[in-house]
Amino acid sequence: MSRTSCRDRLEQALMRIADPNGEGARACLTVYADTARAAADAADARSARGTSLGPLDGVIVSIKDLFDVAGEATRAGSKILAEEAAPAAADAVVVRRLRAAGAVIVAKTNMSEFAFSGIGANPHFGTPKNPRDRARVPGGSSAGAPVAVADGMCDIAIGTDTGGSVRIPAALCGLVGFKPSRQRVPTDGAFPLSKTLDSIGPIGNSVAECAEADAVMAGEEFVPLEPVMLAGLRFGIAEGLPLDRLDETVAAAFAAAITRLDQAGVHISHETLPLFDDMTAVNGRGGIPPPEACAVHRDRMARRAADIDPNVRVRIERGCAVSKADYAAMLQERSRLVLAMDARLGALDALVMPTASIVAPTIAEVADPKIFAARNAAVIRNPAIVNFFDLCAISLPLSAKPPVGLMLVARNGADHRLLCIAAAVAQLFGA
Repeated sequence: MSRTSCRDRLEQALMRIADPNGEGARACLTVYADTARAAADAADARSARGTSLGPLDGVIVSIKDLFDVAGEATRAGSKILAEEAAPAAADAVVVRRLRAAGAVIVAKTNMSEFAFSGIGANPHFGTPKNPRDRARVPGGSSAGAPVAVADGMCDIAIGTDTGGSVRIPAALCGLVGFKPSRQRVPTDGAFPLSKTLDSIGPIGNSVAECAEADAVMAGEEFVPLEPVMLAGLRFGIAEGLPLDRLDETVAAAFAAAITRLDQAGVHISHETLPLFDDMTAVNGRGGIPPPEACAVHRDRMARRAADIDPNVRVRIERGCAVSKADYAAMLQERSRLVLAMDARLGALDALVMPTASIVAPTIAEVADPKIFAARNAAVIRNPAIVNFFDLCAISLPLSAKPPVGLMLVARNGADHRLLCIAAAVAQLFGA
């Protein structure tokens, strides 16, 4: 068998998952060794015949713990669901599409309980340690996903993104994370957090890998990313809220990135966006995800609140306190603001901002609930803007220790163009 065969690469991935000195036990909650081996052998057989199912054929993929896999309970990082959930009747739509494209699904990855935290801690199944600094959290809620990619347990990890849950861990772990326009990838069979804001995206080592996975999950034919000249592109720095209270490492890395882009001929403008204030006013009523999470978990909260991660439980409790009138008003006002932001971004190729306002906190510091809440708000703040305004965005790694992400944001539906631009930016940065 060739050293580069899919089966050989899979066996290496399985060895890393099983390594008692590694993060496999915390990063991967279910390992599909037998079915993955069968899929890898099938991919190798197709390769030997000179046939292919597409760009993900023979690519080793992990999926977040909230995706349905037929015949097993969908835990969503929760011990309650692990104990009570009925086996899924069918694979989630994205899982079916990945399998049909020849992807080798190796494992389900750990996550914040119910996907309701940007930190990535999980008191039930353990917190995966950041691959760039094992004392730090990986970011969440797709916590095991970046660890699996960075530690060679898979090539691409599939997560969900309701307020940054793909982009935050990518940024904090030095990887690429893509949040598509929400409507492009169906969420059927993905355990919900917010029916309004949930989206599904990949984490990988490159923009091209993320683009390939995104196309498969969206049910689209993959179109290779066309080269884009950076010179002449119009990037707007999102002033105000996204640049408020950046930590020193993030501020320095972002400033250096803007200088590089300017030197490459990108037209940099400074964009003041009063729409951010309008968003803050809407979220002042309680925000959209918390009441939608309450709707999903009301029964569990009544029966087994003590068995839910306290940092997650308090956010659900806040959602249950939001009135139906305030929830309806938030949805109505958001719809108006989405249209206004789309019009506002029409003259730009991308809006740019740091992905997260801080670097990954240490696991020790977020053991304090008050510090956890503050750090969680800090990592979510910028990515959540994208979900609120129904945009697409990608996080690219910058040269910094601990890792820092640069987020490029574009209008809803501009996904392919954004990925092409991101590939050029990543090449400029040597990412």
